[in-house]
Formats: sequence, C-alpha cells, structure tokens
Amino acid sequence: MAVAISVILWTVGAGFYRDLSASNEETYKGLKLFSDVIELIEKNYVDQVDAKKLVEDAIQGMVHGLDPHSSLLSPEDYRDLQVDTQGEFTGIGVSITLKEGLVTVVSPIEGTPAYRAGLKAGDIITRVGNEAVKNLKDAVNRIRGPKGTSVQITIVREGTPEPLNFEIMRDIIPIESVRSMTLKPHYGYVWVTNFRENTTQDLIKALEKLEKQDAQLKGLILDLRNNPGGLLNQAIEVADIFIEKGIILSIKGRQDKHAKVFTAKPNDVIRNYPVIVLINGGSASASEIVAGALQDHKRALILGTTSFGKGSVQNVEALRDGYGLKLTIARYYTPNGRSIQAKGIEPDIVIKFEPRKKPEKTSSVETLMPKEKDLENHLKEESESITRRKIVKPDPDQEPGTPSSGESADGSVNQERLESDNQVMRALEMLISYDVFKELKN
Repeated sequence: MAVAISVILWTVGAGFYRDLSASNEETYKGLKLFSDVIELIEKNYVDQVDAKKLVEDAIQGMVHGLDPHSSLLSPEDYRDLQVDTQGEFTGIGVSITLKEGLVTVVSPIEGTPAYRAGLKAGDIITRVGNEAVKNLKDAVNRIRGPKGTSVQITIVREGTPEPLNFEIMRDIIPIESVRSMTLKPHYGYVWVTNFRENTTQDLIKALEKLEKQDAQLKGLILDLRNNPGGLLNQAIEVADIFIEKGIILSIKGRQDKHAKVFTAKPNDVIRNYPVIVLINGGSASASEIVAGALQDHKRALILGTTSFGKGSVQNVEALRDGYGLKLTIARYYTPNGRSIQAKGIEPDIVIKFEPRKKPEKTSSVETLMPKEKDLENHLKEESESITRRKIVKPDPDQEPGTPSSGESADGSVNQERLESDNQVMRALEMLISYDVFKELKN
C-alpha cells in the first residue's frame, strides 16, 4: 500500500463534540447556503442520494481546496493511517502490489506466517477466503485480522497448472522501515523506507550491526530515495544520530503554539565517519528534514536529484464518530532557515538514476515523477510569484514518492541489486576515494 507523503503530528483525544457556530455573519450565510443545497439535492436529484456521503464529499472538497496534504479521514482511513505509522500490525506478513490489474505478491517478509507457508514473489492472489479479491485495498483489508485467526489465500503461480490454497494463521507482523548491509569491508549501506514509530531504534540497531562487523567503519550510505515521510519526531531523532549540537529543524505556523525549534542532543556514541545521503524526486517531507539538516551542518554529502519539495507539517486530530482531520498547520525550515516548500533539497552532486536497461524513447521516471510544486493547491513558496505556472496533476495510480521502476518496492537489499544501482556505486566510489585522499602526503 502506498504511504502518504507527510510529516505528521498526532493529537490524541476523544474527538471534537462542539456545537455548530459561526464566527461571523459571512460564515453563517455560507452554512445556510450549504444547508439549502443539501435539502434541494435530497428532494430533487434524479437518483436517490446518501446524505452522509454528500456531507463527507463536501467536507473533503473544502479541506482538499486548502492544499493537497490536508484531508478528511474516514474512520477506515484514520485507522489505516495509525497502522501505517506504528511499528507492527496483525496479518500474515506479505508485501503485495497491483501488477497489470492483478494483486501480486512482491515478497513474503522473512520469518512471518506467509514466508513459512511458502508464498513466493510473483504469486497472484485471486481469492481471500471464499470471495475473489476486488482490488488491492480489498485484499489488504481481508488479509489482515486478529492474531491467532486463520485466513485462506488462493493463488495462481507460474508453472503450476492448478490454483494453490494456503491456510495461514495471522500473527503480529513487525513493520520494517530500515534495511542494511555491508557493501564492501568498512563501508555500510542503510535504506530507510519511511519514518514510523520504531525507525530511529531500528536505524541505531542497523548501525551497531555494521559497526560491529567492521571495527572501523570508514563510510556510510544513507538511502532516502522514494521515502515519502512519516512521523516528525522520528525524522528529528534520525538526524540527531549524526549531529552533536545545533538546530535540526524549526517550524512556524500562523499560531504561536505551532512554532517550535528542535535542537540536537549530545550522543552517547559519536559517529564521525563520512556519510553520503541519497535522495530523489520521491524523497519527501520527513526524509527532506533529515537531508536538509545533515546538509546544512556539513555532516553529509547529498547525492542524487532534487527532492519532492514538501515543506509543511500536518496535524492529525481526532473527530467525532471515528473520523480524523489531517490539516496543514505549519511550514518547516532547515537549520540555515531554508524553506524547501515547492523547491526541494538540491543535492550537492547531481547524479540521475540510470536503470540497467533503458527502454527506447521513454522519458526518465525521475523526470515524470510529480513534485510538490505540481500538486493542485500546493502551499506557495514564500517568494513565489503570483503568476502561477501550469498545474500538472499527478497520476492517481502513481502516488508521488512510491518506488519507481528499477528500484525494488519490496525492500529487498542484496549485493547484486545495489551493484547495478549507479547512484549507490558512485557514492561508494566517493567514500573510498575520500579515504584514499586522506592517506596521501602533501
């Protein structure tokens, strides 16, 4: 499932239960007009209408009109967002995607019920329980369920003449947002896919593992490509791992309560080896906070292509009846006071991703990937001219920031895949070269 591009603050509470009120006469008139329109639609529209859906759609239109990242969350969407930012869920442990209209297994997560049952990459899921799957969201919702309950999965596998049925017991599945490996002795690679509740803890464990394998780690590649964001506190804590003092981030909103400055704290373990951060057009929000902080502090070299350019913070607030409101409340600024809203983080060294096999006469995926500035109703760059450039709407089937072709969506990290990645290899060459130059005598 796609992860929304966000830096998220959670407001915990039972939800708002307020009397309807209008702050001024103009608002009151608007509410009366809205009530009149609803009444006319219910009475006269050609087909029967659902009044609840009419109200939901009206609120959604109002909120979406503010900016592309604010939205009304239905009870289901609100629960899904909570699961996406937590460190675990209950299910069978399989990563799935929609491929050519079919719900397809990307990979089972190692050590999970799906892995032990024998599901394989490329398996096509046709039924969950006794019913055919309708779409990706339907499959995800029905595969997940309480721990200890079983679910029947029917798949079609290439080379197998008949469909295969699996009875799989659901369990608690940890959500991994950090993967790592040693690229070459003394040089580590860490891929952070998004920022969830356990990301900082998992990153520290990955670094400790790399440092233990190599008594002297000489360089690290921190891969934030196609990382769509996540929790604000996790982005700050990840940056703090590599920064000993100074500002990491400041946020400023219309209200004073939404203004805050986040500073680095001294670390128990000082990691002073060189770091190269990889970014691209899918690096958004929380990943841009990390890249911007490390860049401004001269703590890391940024390599790749310009990031997405989402420089705003969303607050998620509980509403009545299980609904939620995701609302943009502030802009954020890098340690040097830069706003990256609709601009993005500019890499120190620009290197485009080059797939191993280039299709003929096709535009680069990097070029086609929409940015914050392309989204309808995006927050303006503070120095942006009143003259608006033509709006390019993103493809609804391709969430901005989701993994592009040539880059694995399943999170698998292996030597062969990384050795075919020109950006990773260029970063490794630079780290090795830096170490060699240090040893040269004047």
